[in-house]
Amino acid sequence: MWNVLLSFSGPVALIQLLFLPFFPESPPYLLLQKDDKAGCLKAMKQLWGEGNYHTEFDDLMKEKAITKGTKIMNVLEVLRERSVHPQLCAMLLLLLSLQLCGLKIFETANLQESIIPYVSLGVSISELISVIFCSSIIDRFGRRVLLCGGYLLMALVLVLLETSLLLSDQFLWLRYCSVILIFLFIIAYGLGP
Repeated sequence: MWNVLLSFSGPVALIQLLFLPFFPESPPYLLLQKDDKAGCLKAMKQLWGEGNYHTEFDDLMKEKAITKGTKIMNVLEVLRERSVHPQLCAMLLLLLSLQLCGLKIFETANLQESIIPYVSLGVSISELISVIFCSSIIDRFGRRVLLCGGYLLMALVLVLLETSLLLSDQFLWLRYCSVILIFLFIIAYGLGP
């Protein structure tokens, strides 16, 4: 019944979609993007209740002054910008490899079909844990350290994973080691890239 469990995200998304129009826009969005000062203050009061929000408003005004000359680009403009092509290619390659590697690894590891839904659930839980953990440590270590460390850890895990897959015919316990390495790969990906 894993498909029923997987379908629970649909009603949650529908509920969010139904209630979204009743929530105010983000105060930073209203001030920085729309230049709506009155709407920003109204949204602050709607979100946080009655009170004095001049400090927060002043902080947003300072941020607006800092970003005044910065042009906000849409998706097509980002795709046309040559300076970001290497980063876009790296991310696209990484995302495609993540999508394709899981299926092949499960086939290569010769896991029982009854276990595969639980392994898929474990991969999702690993990703969730890594995203929560990363969001709590990113301010302490910074993005650069997490990116470099994440890529290095991913490379190490991939070497170990390839080794375990090559030797899984000789040692049956390496099949389960491969699954654990997949979880570690997902965690390393969530911590860094």
